[in-house]
Amino acid sequence: MDTTAAIPPRETPQLKRAGLLALAFVAVLWLVKLVELASGLDLTDFGVRPLESYGLLGILTAPLVHASFEHLIMNSVPLLVLLTLARFNYPSGSWRAFIFIWLAGGLGLWLIGRPSWHIGASGVTHGLMFYLFVLGLLRRDRYAIAVAMIVFFLYGGMVVTVLPREAHVSWEAHLSGALAGTIAAFLWQKLDPPAALPRPSWELEEEAAAAAKEADAATYELPRPAQVPVLWHRVPDDERGVVIEFPLRRRRDDETPPTVH
Repeated sequence: MDTTAAIPPRETPQLKRAGLLALAFVAVLWLVKLVELASGLDLTDFGVRPLESYGLLGILTAPLVHASFEHLIMNSVPLLVLLTLARFNYPSGSWRAFIFIWLAGGLGLWLIGRPSWHIGASGVTHGLMFYLFVLGLLRRDRYAIAVAMIVFFLYGGMVVTVLPREAHVSWEAHLSGALAGTIAAFLWQKLDPPAALPRPSWELEEEAAAAAKEADAATYELPRPAQVPVLWHRVPDDERGVVIEFPLRRRRDDETPPTVH
């Protein structure tokens, strides 16, 4: 695949589709929490338990489980924004990166985490943030840089939360997700060609003026000789009839010569 060729500009329909997909994933997280409350079950055992064999299942299920609605809300908004931007700007690489962050981040958490149950999608959110930010540094096209600036402006604080700060916050999940997102950016940085930038308005105006000028020239230009219809044909000499010659009148000697003026 030619990764240097630009693709058409991304527009509002693509942004809407990306937002709907992100919203669908966030809805799954809320559905899991509602089912947990309605059934009276405690899904904490579906989290990651580091270095324990029964904790390996949490690599697949831990991001779906949240301790409280406050915990869920804190992850839902970043997930909605980051997934939308990732899917919108990197339609091919974002899903590979999302799956890689989910699995590799969970495995890293299982390897380095404290002996406790780790639940929540914060590792995925950190992975997506670092994925989008690092891609802006690597690719350096306008769309990638713009997205990197947006995510850093909104969620730049995630850079600090990869370090130990609060006792009940899994910084190990944040760190593992951030590393996975960074690796994903390096792996698939060229998978999505840069989108073509919209053409400046002045170029469109110049083209419209040139087209109007050509149309005016074609309207007032004189037709070529081959395009002029023939209105009269010369009759051949043999069909013109007989020419009658009139005798010349001779001047007599007694006539007064003409006067010259």
